[in-house]
Amino acid sequence: MKFSTFAVAAVLSISGSQGFTPTQNFLHHLQQQPLQQQQQRKQTEIAVAGTPPTTTSNQQFTIQEEILSGRVLEGGEVIDFEAVKGPSLAENALLEAKQEILLRGGVSSSTTDAPLLGINNDVITAVGHDLGRFANPEDTQKCASYIRSMAPPNLLQKRTNAQDDDNSIDKEVFQSIITSAYKESGEVTEAFAKTFYLGTMLLPPKSREAIWAIYVWCRRTDEIVDAPRDNDDDMLSDLSSWEMRLENLWNYGDVVDAYDLCLLDVRIKYPELEITPFMDMIRGMLMDVPGLGQERYNNFDELHLYCYRVAGTVGLMSLPIFGTAPGVTYEQAREPALSLGVALQITNILRDVGEDATERGRVYLPEEDMAQFGVTKTQILEQRVDENYINLMKYEIAKARNYYERARRGVFMLAPESRLPVQTSLDAYGTILAKIEENGYDTLTTRAYVGKWEKLSIIPFSWYRTLDISKQLPLPGDKHVSPS
Repeated sequence: MKFSTFAVAAVLSISGSQGFTPTQNFLHHLQQQPLQQQQQRKQTEIAVAGTPPTTTSNQQFTIQEEILSGRVLEGGEVIDFEAVKGPSLAENALLEAKQEILLRGGVSSSTTDAPLLGINNDVITAVGHDLGRFANPEDTQKCASYIRSMAPPNLLQKRTNAQDDDNSIDKEVFQSIITSAYKESGEVTEAFAKTFYLGTMLLPPKSREAIWAIYVWCRRTDEIVDAPRDNDDDMLSDLSSWEMRLENLWNYGDVVDAYDLCLLDVRIKYPELEITPFMDMIRGMLMDVPGLGQERYNNFDELHLYCYRVAGTVGLMSLPIFGTAPGVTYEQAREPALSLGVALQITNILRDVGEDATERGRVYLPEEDMAQFGVTKTQILEQRVDENYINLMKYEIAKARNYYERARRGVFMLAPESRLPVQTSLDAYGTILAKIEENGYDTLTTRAYVGKWEKLSIIPFSWYRTLDISKQLPLPGDKHVSPS
């Protein structure tokens, strides 16, 4: 799965500069539409128990339906695909799986010995010990009741005939459980995303724990989709159950296992956090499922939708935790957060071209770009680096760097305490592009790698870039940053 673990740390930078413009014909078409017409084209959320849209042999879904539902954000040529849903095979399959779960009585609660959804043996091995066993189901539900009792008015809905939440749980027991949940979330984060984990350690404790909780939710989603299975039906059932759990947590404050307590706690502490990017990420994961998702991307517009769903969404999830500078709204922050999502995902794709092709049979590079430079899928599968491939890599790297530049200019729109970890993450990940160049643009047989000490050496330069003086006196090689 091309889920960008590093996106969690870096995707929040804010920008306002002009960068690479996605396919011009599409943007011209979309920009000519009145805003009201653009909004009318946006797909509405599909209810959990809704009826899947019907398709016929003469009415098959194409990704173009979702692309045309995107919205060009004010302030730049970046497309916001929030809540875009088309009648795809994946969407239909997800809805059908949900209906089967509802017929069986809905999402069941966790039991003491039951494996945790999305916490498989690979995750446990990576961390080095069993996970989620610090609280029994009864205490988990008591903790959830206590957290719900602290929710702002009208944030959560109340179920019919539900008892009032209370805070009667022993405070030491609650503190022990929630501390363990966050601690293990940090351990999972460190095991799978060491550079990102380093960035989170530069955050205040409250923000750090919240980002860990979000990362673990993303990690579990990825594991649900990628776990080895006999067929896709089991995956769809688990993923549908996972999405229903998310909706129940967001709407009612329901939890199933101890890690849900962290996300519920974040939901209460950051009431402006929305569910939509979490839902959209699930659809991004499905775009990688053979037979249900997108096998190839014809052009950059199609890849842009994928980049939003698996990376841009992480920025939108994390933005309320990082916060914005005084006078900066979250709506203003959306465009640059999505810009960096595109940059990070392009970087992932370029770094892993050979690995994706040989190990997964996947080529994410847009077919239009490959054709422009005379590169074929066969050439990539055979791992042949020639002048055509080198020129293609140069083109894609320039594209990514323009998006990074857009994002870098907006770091000053973040809350001051969040600027250094975001800038550090942005700089460290952007260094991968330089490594690709150092490797002669060979991403078919060589993986670009940035070592730990090199990452640490970046921090002083990142720190300088967060200072106001860097706008007027940029580092050598940096562009001037216009005032926010």
